[in-house]
Amino acid sequence: MKLRYLCSYVLFLLAISITANDFDLQKPFGFCTRLSRTSTEGQYAFEVSGGGCYEYPVTGVSSNKVVTLTSTGKNMKSDIVNAVKNYDVIIFDGSQGDFLIENTISLNSICNKTLLGINHARLCTTWYATPEIINALNEAGVPNMSTSSGTGGTLSNGKAVREQAEFYTRQIIIDLTGDKSEAYRSSGIFFFNGCKNLIIRNLTFVGPGAIDVSGSDLLSFCGTTNCWVDHCEFTDGMDGNFDITQKADFNTVSWCTFSYTERSYMHQNTNLIGSSDNESTGFLNTTFAFNHWGANCRARMPMARAGKIHMLNNYFTSAGCGSCINPRKNSECLIEGNYFGQGVKNYYSSSQAIAVIWSSNNFIAESSNNKLPASIGSTVAMPYSYTVADYSVIPEVVGTYAGATLFGEAQSNGVKADSTSINPPSHAVAAIFEFT
Repeated sequence: MKLRYLCSYVLFLLAISITANDFDLQKPFGFCTRLSRTSTEGQYAFEVSGGGCYEYPVTGVSSNKVVTLTSTGKNMKSDIVNAVKNYDVIIFDGSQGDFLIENTISLNSICNKTLLGINHARLCTTWYATPEIINALNEAGVPNMSTSSGTGGTLSNGKAVREQAEFYTRQIIIDLTGDKSEAYRSSGIFFFNGCKNLIIRNLTFVGPGAIDVSGSDLLSFCGTTNCWVDHCEFTDGMDGNFDITQKADFNTVSWCTFSYTERSYMHQNTNLIGSSDNESTGFLNTTFAFNHWGANCRARMPMARAGKIHMLNNYFTSAGCGSCINPRKNSECLIEGNYFGQGVKNYYSSSQAIAVIWSSNNFIAESSNNKLPASIGSTVAMPYSYTVADYSVIPEVVGTYAGATLFGEAQSNGVKADSTSINPPSHAVAAIFEFT
């Protein structure tokens, strides 16, 4: 009898494991597969193929179209630029250490590319705010200064700055470093402008720490469309971790983690969709699915303007944050199956959004009786089919498998937001959630 119960228990555990593994489709889904923000007709479908493959080992792509990069221990910017321009599939192999990048890699009109990380590949900025800089900022009282426009001044290098906190931060860094060019403000990883059909998977992006200098993002999409960013980790972006702006459209961000460490000083505003209230309407349509906003994220998870945003089965453990989901001018937002953990009190705010739909299948730990915010406007519908996972599985599934956990890697060497290092899911099991 005991053996019978033991066998039943083992089968039960296996069933749980298989269910957890089945949430990840391992293929493009959501807005990145569409050409319309409203129509479900077949002619508006888009095949997100990247460079022809998004798994490792790479199959189905000619060997002369695939390149593998390893770290030289020096600035890798030119190597990476050449690789992206001349190959379809770029593999970042972290076995020889981190990929160091002195300033943001700007790529214009790049199409049909896949960027894959293996062996815990990390792309890291070389500059960071030193303890000397942080001490000087604290002594000047920068954390208590205004971040409102019109309170700034003119720096010693002649550049005008609108906000007081940014003005003092930049001037102090100029005084300490002697760098009047402020080259450090370009401490990001990738800026994609006018690009299309990109796949970025299993990479860890590590920045210099969040600091209020109007600097670079770790990853930025400007006017870039039909891209899939999947199973990546973003930590300590200077301005933002990953921003999508300026008519960028039809993009999906899935199974990614966003976090900050003690290296970040202020402005831990992680994801911006639309750079201003003047963003053109009809663009910036974005799917965020199965992502984790964790340690020390303070705001913009995401903050959105103009676009239609689908927040599906995401996990928030950013306790003490200023705000999580923040739809603003001309935006529409559908919020389904998300889990807001203990300590996440400021889970939502909106301003001039056209429509926000809070489905009943969200969970807010800090809300009495799980009372959800009131929806506003008319129905927000997505131009693709999908199934919502029950919110109760989100802490385990997203907390475990989001981030750079693909290709046999349990966890990257970077900071993984509040998750446990265990074996990644088996991708041999068929997915039960179907997106078309």
